[in-house]
Amino acid sequence: MMTPFWVVMGVSGAGKTEVGRALAGRMGWDFIDADDYHPPANVERMRQGLPLDDAMRGPWFDRLITVAAQAQRPTVMACSALKRAYRDRLRAGIAGYHLIYLDAPREVVLPRIAARKGHYFDPTLLDSQYAALEPPTPDEGAVVHGIDESIDEIAAALAAKLV
Repeated sequence: MMTPFWVVMGVSGAGKTEVGRALAGRMGWDFIDADDYHPPANVERMRQGLPLDDAMRGPWFDRLITVAAQAQRPTVMACSALKRAYRDRLRAGIAGYHLIYLDAPREVVLPRIAARKGHYFDPTLLDSQYAALEPPTPDEGAVVHGIDESIDEIAAALAAKLV
């Protein structure tokens, strides 16, 4: 049986990291934050309020696939994976791949990003996130959940769906 590897996707500010951590903790699984694997040039570009293009994301996805291949236990990874092509790349490269989509309305996300401290993501990039977002289609088999509950409530609801 393949070790499950769950990718929590959505726009910046949707709660991917917090939900992913809470879900992994609840399930006793490992957690990976894909943001920790961006090359310094990508981080600097986002800090300047400039969106990444597909070519800039390519090496990042390659690195994430390499990190995922080293997973020895069930794992949850927070990763924007906004476009279908990105998710297809992850699915092709990660054994045990499954998807969770945090469906996050802009009017809920914008105040979260504005209040965030210590993160390199420039709030002016939010519109580019929504412009790039291709919500999962039914054939991707994503578990879809909104963000209108607390982190713990979302993690509990997702955990119930994963068992």
